[in-house]
Amino acid sequence: MSLATTIVLWGLGLGVLLGIFASKTNFCTMGAVSDIVNMGSWGRMRAWILAIAVAIIGTSILSYLGYLDLSKTIYTGSSFPVLTFLAGGFIFGVGMTLASGCGNKTLLRIGSGNLKSLVVFVFMGIAAIATLKGIFGAFRVSVLTAPAVTMQMDHSQTIPAFFSIGGYDANTVQIIVACVIALAMLIFVFMSKDFRHELDNSIAGISIGLIVIAAWYITGHMGYAENPDTMEMTYMGTASHLAESMSFVAPSAYTLEYLGYWTDTSTVVTFSVASAFGVALGSFLYAIFTKSFRWEYFTSAKDMGSHIIGAIMMGFGGITAMGCTIGQGITGVSTLSLGSFVTLLSIIAGSAVTMKIQYYLMMRED
Repeated sequence: MSLATTIVLWGLGLGVLLGIFASKTNFCTMGAVSDIVNMGSWGRMRAWILAIAVAIIGTSILSYLGYLDLSKTIYTGSSFPVLTFLAGGFIFGVGMTLASGCGNKTLLRIGSGNLKSLVVFVFMGIAAIATLKGIFGAFRVSVLTAPAVTMQMDHSQTIPAFFSIGGYDANTVQIIVACVIALAMLIFVFMSKDFRHELDNSIAGISIGLIVIAAWYITGHMGYAENPDTMEMTYMGTASHLAESMSFVAPSAYTLEYLGYWTDTSTVVTFSVASAFGVALGSFLYAIFTKSFRWEYFTSAKDMGSHIIGAIMMGFGGITAMGCTIGQGITGVSTLSLGSFVTLLSIIAGSAVTMKIQYYLMMRED
C-alpha cells in the first residue's frame, strides 16, 4: 500500500469519527449561532470554542515538537487578501443559514437520510468548482484578491508573527501565544455552570478538536515524504500538496470532479475527499445504530429554492474565504492565522444577520 493511500484511509477514518461524534452530540456551528440569536443559549457556541481551543493547543504542540510545519499550509502565508476573508466569510454565513447548515452539517444530514442536503451538496460542489476554476473564479481573482485589496506582509500572517520576541524562536513564540489565547477561551467556556453539566457539548468540543489535531499530524508528519516520481519532499495524499486538516467545501468540488472524470488518472481521491465521505458514512452508521435514520425532502418549491441559493453561496463563499466553519473556523484558527479569525467572525456575522432578517420577515407574515 502506498503512503498516499494510507493517508487517504486515515482521512476516511477520521471523517467517520467526526461524523459519529458530531451526530451524537448534535454539534452544529450554524445551530450554535442560531441558539444565541434566537434563544440566548451559548451551550453549542461554547462547544465550538472548546474545539477551537483544543485544536490551537494541539496544533501548536505539533509545531513546537517539529511534527508540523505551519508555514506549509494554505492559512499562514504572507499574503492577506482582506476582501476574500470578509466577503467570502459573510457570504458563506448567509448561505449556510439559507441551506440549513454548513458543509459539515450537510454531510451529517446526508448520512441520516436528508435528501435536501444531498441537493445542497451537489449545488455547493458546482459553485465551488466554478469559484476554483470557472466563471466565479474570474471575479474572485480579479476583484476580491486583486493587488489593490491584498496586503503583503513581511512575515507570516499568524498572530504570533506580530508578537515576535527577541531571543525566542518562532515555535516558542507560537506556543506561548497559543497557550494565552486557548486559556482565555477555556476560561470562557468552563465558567458556565450549565456548560459544565452538559456532557455532550464537552465531548463535542474535545473530540472534534482532537480530530483536527490528528489530521494535522497525519498529513503534516506521516504524509511528508519523498515523492517517488519527482524525488522531492512533498505532502502525500493531499489535494494542495501541503499539510491539511478537516475542511468541507473544496472537497465537495473535488468529489464531483472525481465522479465526473472517473477515468482520468490525474483525478484521485485525496485526504479531504475521503474525510468528507467519512463524515457522511459516520453519520449513517450512527443513524442506523440509533434507529434515527429517516428520509427527509423538500416541502415546497420555496424551500428548495432557498436551499439551492444557500448552497451556491456556500460554494462561492467557502472557496473565496479558503474554508468553512470547520475549515477556517477550527482548522485555520488552530494555526493562529489572522485571516482565519477574520473569516470566522465574518461567517458568524453573515449567519446572525440572515437569521435576524428571516425572523423579521416571518413576523411580518404573521
